[in-house]
Amino acid sequence: MAASELYSKNAHVWLPDAADVWKSAELLKDYTPGDLTLSLQLEDGTAVEHKIDPKTKNLPPLRNPNILEGENDLTALSYLHEPAVLHNLKVRFIDSKLIYTYCGIVLVAINPYESLPIYEADIINAYSGQNMGDMDPHIFAVAEEAYKQMARDQRNQSIIVSGESGAGKTVSAKYAMRYFATVSSSSGETNVEERVLASSPIMEAFGNAKTTRNDNSSRFGKYIEIGFDKDLCIIGANMRTYLLEKSRVVFQAHGERNYHIFYQLCASSHLPEFKTFKLGCPDDFCCTNQGQSPVIDGVNDAKDMSNTRRAFSLLGIGESDQVEIYQILSAILHLSNVDVKDQSADRCSILPDNSHLMVFCELMGVPCEEMAHWLCHRKLQTTTETFVKSFSKANAVHGRDALAKHIYARLFNWIVSSINNALTSAVKQRSFIGVLDIYGFETFDVNSFEQFCINYANEKLQQQFNLHVFKLEQEEYMKEEIPWTLIDFYDNQPCINLIEAKLGILDLLDEECKMPKGSDDTWAQKLYNTHLKQNPYFDKPRLSNKAFIIHHFADKVEYQCVGFLEKNKDTVNEEQINVLKKSKFDLLLKLFEDEEKTKGSTNKFSGTTGKAGKAQKDTKKTVGLQFRQSLHLLMDTLNATTPHYVRCIKPNDLKTPFTLDPVRAVQQLRACGVLETIRISAAGFPSRWTYQEFFGRYRVLMKQKEVLPDRKQTCKNLLEKLMKDQQKYQFGKSKIFFRAGLVAYLEKLRSDKLRSACVSIQKTIRCWLARRKYLRMRESAIIIQKHVRAHQARSYVKFLRQTKAAVVIQRNMRMWSKKRCFLQQRSAAVTIQRVWRGHMARKQYFKLLHEHKAVVIQKAVRGWLAKQRFRRAMEAVVLLQSCVRRMMAKKELKKLKVEARSVEHFKKLNVGMENKILQLQHKINEQHKEHGELTERLSVLEKTHTTEREKQCRDIENLRRSEQEARAKAETVPSLLEQLSFLQEELENTRREKEDLEVQTKTFKERTQETIHELNMKNSLLNSNIEELNEEFSIQAQQLKEVKTNLENTKQLEKDLTEERSRYQNLLSEHLQLEERHKDLKEEMSVSIISSKCSHQRTDSNYSSNSSEFSQSEYEDNPTQAEQDKAQTKVNLPILLKLQKRVKELEEENRSLWQQLDKKEEAQHEKAKEVEKQTTAGRTELDVEKLKRQELESENKKLKQDLSELRKSLTSENSDMAPPAPGSLPYNILLEQLSSSNEELEMRKEEVLLLRSHMVRQEALKHRGSVLGESVKLDLGEIHSFQDPDRSTDIHTLNEDGELWLAYEGLKETNRLLETQMQEQECLHSEKYRTLEEEMNKLRSEKEQQQKLLAQSLLLPEDARVEASLKHEITRLTTENLERMEQQENQDKTIRKLKKQLKLYMKKVEDLEASAHQIIGSSVTSTPVRPVHITRKEKEFQGMLEFKEGDTSRLLKNLVIDLKPRGVAVSFTPGLPAFIIFMCLRYADNVNDDRRLSTLLNSTISSIKGVIKKKGNDFEVVSFWLANTCRLMHCLKQYSGDEVFMVHNTAKQNEQSLANFELSEYHQLFGDLAIQIYRQLIKSMESILLPLIVPCMLEHETVQGVLGSKPTGLRKRSSSSPEEAVTVEVLLQHLSFFHTTISQHGMDSDIIKQVVRQQFYIISAVTLNNLLLRKDMCSWGKGLQIRYNVWQLEEWLAERKLTDSGAKETLDPLIQAAQLLQIKKNTEADAQAICSMCSSLTTAQIVKILTLYTPVIEFEERVSNAFIITIKNLLKGRDESSSLMMDAKKIFSVTFPFTPSSVALETIQIPTSLNLGFLIRV
Repeated sequence: MAASELYSKNAHVWLPDAADVWKSAELLKDYTPGDLTLSLQLEDGTAVEHKIDPKTKNLPPLRNPNILEGENDLTALSYLHEPAVLHNLKVRFIDSKLIYTYCGIVLVAINPYESLPIYEADIINAYSGQNMGDMDPHIFAVAEEAYKQMARDQRNQSIIVSGESGAGKTVSAKYAMRYFATVSSSSGETNVEERVLASSPIMEAFGNAKTTRNDNSSRFGKYIEIGFDKDLCIIGANMRTYLLEKSRVVFQAHGERNYHIFYQLCASSHLPEFKTFKLGCPDDFCCTNQGQSPVIDGVNDAKDMSNTRRAFSLLGIGESDQVEIYQILSAILHLSNVDVKDQSADRCSILPDNSHLMVFCELMGVPCEEMAHWLCHRKLQTTTETFVKSFSKANAVHGRDALAKHIYARLFNWIVSSINNALTSAVKQRSFIGVLDIYGFETFDVNSFEQFCINYANEKLQQQFNLHVFKLEQEEYMKEEIPWTLIDFYDNQPCINLIEAKLGILDLLDEECKMPKGSDDTWAQKLYNTHLKQNPYFDKPRLSNKAFIIHHFADKVEYQCVGFLEKNKDTVNEEQINVLKKSKFDLLLKLFEDEEKTKGSTNKFSGTTGKAGKAQKDTKKTVGLQFRQSLHLLMDTLNATTPHYVRCIKPNDLKTPFTLDPVRAVQQLRACGVLETIRISAAGFPSRWTYQEFFGRYRVLMKQKEVLPDRKQTCKNLLEKLMKDQQKYQFGKSKIFFRAGLVAYLEKLRSDKLRSACVSIQKTIRCWLARRKYLRMRESAIIIQKHVRAHQARSYVKFLRQTKAAVVIQRNMRMWSKKRCFLQQRSAAVTIQRVWRGHMARKQYFKLLHEHKAVVIQKAVRGWLAKQRFRRAMEAVVLLQSCVRRMMAKKELKKLKVEARSVEHFKKLNVGMENKILQLQHKINEQHKEHGELTERLSVLEKTHTTEREKQCRDIENLRRSEQEARAKAETVPSLLEQLSFLQEELENTRREKEDLEVQTKTFKERTQETIHELNMKNSLLNSNIEELNEEFSIQAQQLKEVKTNLENTKQLEKDLTEERSRYQNLLSEHLQLEERHKDLKEEMSVSIISSKCSHQRTDSNYSSNSSEFSQSEYEDNPTQAEQDKAQTKVNLPILLKLQKRVKELEEENRSLWQQLDKKEEAQHEKAKEVEKQTTAGRTELDVEKLKRQELESENKKLKQDLSELRKSLTSENSDMAPPAPGSLPYNILLEQLSSSNEELEMRKEEVLLLRSHMVRQEALKHRGSVLGESVKLDLGEIHSFQDPDRSTDIHTLNEDGELWLAYEGLKETNRLLETQMQEQECLHSEKYRTLEEEMNKLRSEKEQQQKLLAQSLLLPEDARVEASLKHEITRLTTENLERMEQQENQDKTIRKLKKQLKLYMKKVEDLEASAHQIIGSSVTSTPVRPVHITRKEKEFQGMLEFKEGDTSRLLKNLVIDLKPRGVAVSFTPGLPAFIIFMCLRYADNVNDDRRLSTLLNSTISSIKGVIKKKGNDFEVVSFWLANTCRLMHCLKQYSGDEVFMVHNTAKQNEQSLANFELSEYHQLFGDLAIQIYRQLIKSMESILLPLIVPCMLEHETVQGVLGSKPTGLRKRSSSSPEEAVTVEVLLQHLSFFHTTISQHGMDSDIIKQVVRQQFYIISAVTLNNLLLRKDMCSWGKGLQIRYNVWQLEEWLAERKLTDSGAKETLDPLIQAAQLLQIKKNTEADAQAICSMCSSLTTAQIVKILTLYTPVIEFEERVSNAFIITIKNLLKGRDESSSLMMDAKKIFSVTFPFTPSSVALETIQIPTSLNLGFLIRV
């Protein structure tokens, strides 16, 4: 490929930048060779001219295509260089919030500076067992790869975690160890994993501190070896530490802290056990207050102290040892506060009353004076004498700090050794995984001895890393058999030689430390003289003579020589150590005893070589020498293991979450070797594709004829056609190897091809659209023309019609106008004549009227005058009468006054006066009322009269005026008279009208008052009704609330029940696992004891386990076994105690849970029991009587047969022997036998008749209470005996013994009974029909009402619609409640009635039983022995199997242990072993042998457990025994005699119920066993399905190459090759196999549905979890593929009619995730649609899928951060779990509903193939 092809227009390149390191730019025009500049445009639109160096002609690095952005593996990038790596990490870290990225074999981890939910147990389970390239990058993937390689290759592994301070090394190492502790699944009770993890908080407390870069920085390096046994379980660990930063104990920079343990100790100083230490706050001590930052945000030191103490206890370090550790730490704190006084230039002293020194000596148990003396003095020893010399103050303070550092270092080493001792195991270690948490490359402004050692270690690790990467590349090329050349990579061995070789820096440093007057300056001069200008990796600063520069692989570092010698020597005053050795403090003595041992061993070694004194002097190793030796040991360990690399990156120095500083990131990438890995990969063939992947991706570049069946040859042909330079690629055995940049070129060709195809498609579509538009326009023009022409034709026709119509209208109009004129003239003439004639008639009329009115006026005047005269005469007469009557009244008044003065009269008058007064008062009141009314009326009348008078006066005045005018004008009188009469008439009329109006108004007022009163009454009634309705509504609302609360309570109870059931089943599984572990431990201990005692004897472990399980008596009789158990209890006593305690707790919980379940089930079954008691009370007696009748009838038939045979023998003439003669002895014997048989026959007849009559009475009594019994009255006295004398002679002649008559009477009774039953059935059917018809009508009316309400509500607004629906619902619920109350009352009545009837029936039944027993007893005693022929009945089996006591183990061995399920499932009845065991149980119950019964049940349970334990992975075996265990449990319930279960049985099955033993406890035991087997079934099924789910549901593509796939890096998926591909059909085949197997074994349908539901939940959970952890699977095409696969699963459910099993609902999260991948993700409406659609997904899952969404093709768009933020805001209010993953290990709680069997036990036959010939059918 030429540069002109790659650097074309619109290509993107990277330009160097000072702030962002690299910036992206786009080429504005093509590059041609020879150009000196490139025309570029930055992303912000700025135009830039980039100059090309004419010498090197290096072009800027190209940018990868957008399709390759955000790759999981950096080696998958086409262009491998620094800007591509930085940009990919930035996209993943900032945009996708992904902190892990692969870089070949290296995992790059960026510290997010916030907690992420990606380390939970479900994430660990998701990564467990997966290949390293199958899931998204994670620390768990690296740990799983190490764990898997250790198991597969049987080689030790190492995980090397490196990075600078604050990058997250400690956290990564911690999570790796947590992963090992979780997946190793140690089954012991020793909690090895917890103890391994408990070492982390201790080491963090004693070895971590706050620095300016990190709040929890590890100030030491550690290498932890986690040991595993042969079963890959953790058995222990061992820790090695490197280069503890001791100087931090006495000095901290500003903003830093000392080690965490000091602050934790100060925060817990208030505790009583720490009171003696006399501690305070950290600011009180010199060694904790120098950094002036005693508190870390978000850290609680007191809580961390409790965690540290808990971790110590977990590791076996007791409270006393812990207190001693804290005592030493407190002494160090007080030692730092010891104040040294300056006496002179070379003398100093410490005051004897120094409180801190006194506390230090008290805590250390040393004399204060001696310690104070040696803190200020030292001892100088020569060959002849010893001198004591005083210190200066500075030297004394330095010696004090050296002592503190030395004590802390010794304590730290002792704690590490104690942790190692606690983590050491006696079990043999098979392999180990080492986790190296070591400091990364460091460079500061001032670098000293610590940074030198750290960078030296990183040089060694980088060398090992480079060699390993080169080795892996070489192995890959050799495995694929491609030619390769030696890759040149950076070798830092010269730099390492500069440090550690002879006359190297460390060698010269140790030599200078041995010199008496050695100093840092002289050592620096030696370095300059030795290495300056001789070694290219060594350099000297220009302006300093006390520093040197080393060119490390990452950067050049300048080291200051000041302090190197002192830190390398690490000297401590020996006299101070000797004072401490005199202490009585045990732990302090232990610290220095270890030091003496190491010194003693070195002295011993040096004494063999030569001079003892000099050897002792030289034996103390320098710090540099110790570090070099430990580093060589570490490198030897790492070289002996398979390394795995984790490089931690610190994104910024401000600890801001998800913010990447490019400058700091590039520095660390260069320092940690990631770019070196990229460079090595880029030098070879970094891009690797399998042939199938290449074909699927670049199929679009081929033609159809170029596609061959051989994919390899097809790919070769394509590459040879596209690429002329064959050095750019190589063909391996299974992969194609590409040089850097070639994949980008292929992607460019592919995008160009797709773009050209899109252009062709667009061209064709646009042509089609244009032609389609033209055709539509042409068709439209034709249609328009057609319509226009039609319109013109219609317009012309309309014009013609209008013209003709106008002519017709004109003609008619002219005719009409002429006719109208004639008519007007005629009517005018007629009108004139009429008016004139009328005027003349009125004139004559008025004349006559005037004359008549004059006459009337005269008559009225004369009458008025006469009335006036009469009125005056009447008034005079009335006045005279009143005067006379007044005189008479006065006389009477005087007389009454005289009488009133007398007492007697007064008394007489007073009699009844009060009543009269009251009556009078009442009358007065009434009169007053009437008077008021009358006065009102009178006033009204007066007003009317006055108005009338006024009117009349006015009229009179007018009349007078008129008279005067009439007199004045005589000619106007007649007219006036007429007017007057007319006015009078009008007045009368108005008066009448007024009276009528008054009457009408009065009546109207009365009516209005009545209507108002009525309305008020109605209003009050309506108000009362409203109040009542409101009360009813409130009551109904309360009832609704109660109903809702009851429903909620029931739902909550159901939920609690399922939770309790699942919790109980989990506890049961744990309990059973503990029991199995207990048994395994017993067996192991017994085997070990037997092997230790009797090594020459060996027994079969399987046989011993089986025998121990199935025979308890043998165990009891064997004394050696008991001795072995005793020995075992002695050996594993704590384990057994823990197991026993746990077993007791589980049993108590089990018992309590079962009690709760029993109570709930009893409460549910009480009603059913009451009803069943009532219905089954009368059945038993009838059944007994029927059996007795049948027996008697059979015996009667036999007697008749015998009698007929005797008669034939007597009367036979053809017989060989002649009949005996009468009177002979045989003849008499026969007569006697005949008479006795006749008597017996008569008795049998009587018994039959009695039984028949009794049965008829029972039937009549049974139906008496019903409608049938009332309609049909049975006369129970109608049944005559066969001795009735009133029988007719015909009957005697027909049948001399009366049998025919009896049969006739029996038939009559049976006919009556049948008629009554038929009538009853008819009545029942009619009632049912009537009720059904009523219900149908009711439903029809309700439906119509609902339709009306729905139609009305649709017309209403939304609020009114809601109110209407609520009202309707309230009315409906009230009606339902009323109906339910009525039904309940009716049921209560019927229950009381039935109880009464039941009592009567019970009394009658008892009487009948007594009489029947008497009859049967008399018949039995009176039955004679007959020496006649007796026919033998066929033997009827009772459904039992007889077995002996010793046959139990034999039975279970043949039936359980050695049984093959396949033959039983195919050939025999389902559940046959369960039926056989139950038939044996029935026999043991029948013979009342409790020992045999319990032995059989217990042995069955233990046998099934043994089979499940041994063959638990065989799905067929487990499903077979689950079906049989459930069947056996159902048989125990079905034949238990419990009325609840007897309802479903036949009469024969109820007879076969258990009689002597109640086995309800074993129901629970078998239920627990069924739960255990069910869980094992799920586990075995899960082990088969798990390897198939991800390849089938996610990785397999139905149509290859349609959707394309993204290029991958070195981490290849396991299913990428076609031969490993697994389709969905394979998964469906396994599901079909599971379903067929459990169906063949006769498993209940409910359990089958639960199993299928669990299967689909596992498929959904595993698929979704993998989708959430795989970025390459989150694309639109993969969502389409998932939906297709889910549709196939749903079709499978529909084919097997399992849609109601709840399995389909478990797929909802997966379906919604697939829809989320396919839906639009741009606008806010899309976000709302996503929130409403994804109801089964949590917020974390939705955000994760959107974050991982990756376009596979160029035409897709990425999801923006703004859209994800919108989704988060919309989903804030959700109440859901914060967990990211679905719990794939979740097992739904299982229920086993009772399902009775219709199989009759007596019909079951035992096949001979089962070898159960020792069982006998009974």
